[in-house]
Amino acid sequence: MIQYKLLTPGPLTTTDTVKQQMMVDHCTWDDDYKQITQEIRKELLKLAHVSEEEYTVILMQGSGTFGVESVLTSVVGTEDKLLIAANGAYGERMGDIAKHAGLRFETTNQHYSEIIDAKKIEEILKQDTGVTHVSMVHSETTSGILNDIEAVGKVVKAQNRVFVVDAMSSFGGVDIPMKDWGIDFLISSANKCIQGVPGFSYIIARKDLLIASAGKARSLSLDLYEQWKTMEVDGKWRFTSPTHVVLAFYQAMKELKEEGGIRARSRRYRENNELLIEKMGQLGMKPYIDGAYQGPIITTFFYPENCHFKFEEMYHYIKERGYAIYPGKVTEAETFRVGNIGEIYKEDILKLSEIMKAFLEEYNHE
Repeated sequence: MIQYKLLTPGPLTTTDTVKQQMMVDHCTWDDDYKQITQEIRKELLKLAHVSEEEYTVILMQGSGTFGVESVLTSVVGTEDKLLIAANGAYGERMGDIAKHAGLRFETTNQHYSEIIDAKKIEEILKQDTGVTHVSMVHSETTSGILNDIEAVGKVVKAQNRVFVVDAMSSFGGVDIPMKDWGIDFLISSANKCIQGVPGFSYIIARKDLLIASAGKARSLSLDLYEQWKTMEVDGKWRFTSPTHVVLAFYQAMKELKEEGGIRARSRRYRENNELLIEKMGQLGMKPYIDGAYQGPIITTFFYPENCHFKFEEMYHYIKERGYAIYPGKVTEAETFRVGNIGEIYKEDILKLSEIMKAFLEEYNHE
């Protein structure tokens, strides 16, 4: 089996010490294990700069999408209306969730290369007083754009609506002071910037709004309030939890602290990203997103001019030399994506640029 590093937005390359934690088996009802769950919850509140008095954390089995679906289908009641602000596939996926669940909702779309416009959100909220909740994605990995959730949050709070943020690919890698930015529910995943492995999502929630959601859930297993009520007692999950993933995440949180916290990790990600854009630019590959809105997590690049290779050719060439990249997700242009989170450092970016240069020379795509 070829060993390679993941230049993706998650799952990502983890440390050996995180992987080693999955070699230990644990009972879900064991007191030591339940205590780990409780410690994870407390640490996540600290990372979000919020207090236990006002906010709480719920861990939810499944991928990040499970977490988003849990929130939307648990807190948006039958009399409520959701406004989804989308500028990528993951914002649009919220619409799919809402449609399947029978929620009352509408979607406002921006082009994939444009950030969500806070003024546009404000106009909609003033015109439609029936909207009770607003949701959007922070780091939209479809393109690599980083939306201004602080600006949107101010508008949502000024209009006294509930603000839901998918911070899947940003929390832990970008500092997010939840209360200051007006975020009521924030969703992220174990296999993103905390640098754990896939298996559960987590929701940081305003406690009063979570309690008010009791009885609204449209799903048994994704009932956010019931999951919290059980977990709040002693750390026990309602249904079988991904024990190995939880242990790996606990170790990953320790390693985040050892690195210097979110500030240090964010700096590493940003430096990786800036070096990546510089090196790809030297090879004739320009980023899809304007520099002002480019996030530090993943970058979409246009193919160089006059190239004739297929993504699969480039992908396998790079993979055979130790790295995996992502195909493009925007539809109007030939693109590919490169992530720079996880255990990725400047030397990895330099190696990738050397591999890419060799690929272009070998295929004679000048």
